[in-house]
Amino acid sequence: MSKRGFFGVGVERISKELNVGNLVRSAHSFGASFFFTIDPAVDVRAMRQSDTSAAFQHMPYYQYQSADEMMLPRGCKLVGVELTDDAVELPSFKHPAQAAYILGPEMGSLSQDMQDKCDHIIKIPMKFCVNVGVAGAIVMYDRAISMNNYAPRPVVPGGALPEMAPVNTGGHRRKIRTKKP
Repeated sequence: MSKRGFFGVGVERISKELNVGNLVRSAHSFGASFFFTIDPAVDVRAMRQSDTSAAFQHMPYYQYQSADEMMLPRGCKLVGVELTDDAVELPSFKHPAQAAYILGPEMGSLSQDMQDKCDHIIKIPMKFCVNVGVAGAIVMYDRAISMNNYAPRPVVPGGALPEMAPVNTGGHRRKIRTKKP
């Protein structure tokens, strides 16, 4: 879905197969380039019950035993998703073009070792943690709306945007907004 760059999604010490399935299905749907786990407490490939998209047939899966063993593509920035006081709130975060997002286990946090490896740590502004699959989907949705070339939201709730008119910009065509009479 992203017009430039790539991203992957991973989890550390995940313990529920259904959560892995939901997250990997969302990653596939949002156009992730790869999925990875660090020290999973479940058989990740056995979670087919909740991954109805057969995600691992469409994107690579990497499994690592520790944060030290993890390898990411060159230039890929590791972004931890964790509810900490000093994390950047997601609406204020500029996503790297090449990123790997790592989420922690269901009943815990990203290990300190993993947090130390992160280039950025972000948090979803909420009162408490949500399900790991939900958190991952929120982060991927934010990446999609902030990095893709979507039209701006209308000013009026539920209102339609003005029509777009083509404009010649020196050989490149783009659309600009025109006001309706």
